[in-house]
Amino acid sequence: MTNQTKLLITGATGFTGIHACHHFQQAGYEVIGVSRKPFTLEGSQMQIEPCDLTNKNEIMDLIQKHNPDRVLHLAGQNHVPSSWTNPIASLEVNTMSTAYLLEAIRHEIPECRVVVVGSTLQFDINDITTLEHPYSLSKTLQALVARSWQLLYEMDIVIANPSNLIGPGKSNGVCSILAKKVAEMELLGSEKVLKINNLLAQRDFLDVRDAVSGYEIIFNKSQSGSMHNITSGLPRYLKEIISSLQAISSVEFTVESIEDKLEEKEIMHSSNLIVENMSSFIPFDKSMEDILNYQRKSLA
Repeated sequence: MTNQTKLLITGATGFTGIHACHHFQQAGYEVIGVSRKPFTLEGSQMQIEPCDLTNKNEIMDLIQKHNPDRVLHLAGQNHVPSSWTNPIASLEVNTMSTAYLLEAIRHEIPECRVVVVGSTLQFDINDITTLEHPYSLSKTLQALVARSWQLLYEMDIVIANPSNLIGPGKSNGVCSILAKKVAEMELLGSEKVLKINNLLAQRDFLDVRDAVSGYEIIFNKSQSGSMHNITSGLPRYLKEIISSLQAISSVEFTVESIEDKLEEKEIMHSSNLIVENMSSFIPFDKSMEDILNYQRKSLA
């Protein structure tokens, strides 16, 4: 990678996008951020390029204007509950925008390397009963589109599937939601009670900064057409989030759970490429500390 490598990042103003822009700028890339609306990235001179990725004409203009060497496709609808209320929007944003983007790249810069960020929540296309929600459908179709364009048009496309991302920043994830409530207890005097649906629900949590480091590894070392999971490989019960917050909070609080129903998740490990090239992962408790400090700063 040289200082002249131009990287276009879609979804640049999202939770992962902001971390990705900072990471790749520091790594020496020329970064072009893409978002629906104009935006200035805090702590950076980089301006964000406005583009509606559900508009194929706008995407074509974007690619023609910048001709990037690499594209990191982060943009999408990543909220499962929203996919239930508006499944068509999830399909448009996650699936069709990917098709429009890859088609524009095929016409203008077919040699461009593209990393499409999917999800470990994809379902097994050979078993429709594994489909749990419209979000999973949209991300599975997104991956199929990406793999199809790679195969049919011999494009340089790779898929990265991260697990549930956590870390400092604006996020709708459960860790950020709970940390915000604790920060409100500390700084705003809110009721010292944390309510949660199920303490025994289980998730694989991965720090967003580790995910972004994984995307760089995939750019530099993966083969075209490959798919790579990026996970911690250690599913955690939600009660572990609570315990971590209790350990670092300046106030004592109680926990109310609607139900304590044991929920086991299949362990999904990172691909060999990630395991062999990632020097270390950020510890879970460090991630939680950074999340709480971010929420404290946001309320101060």
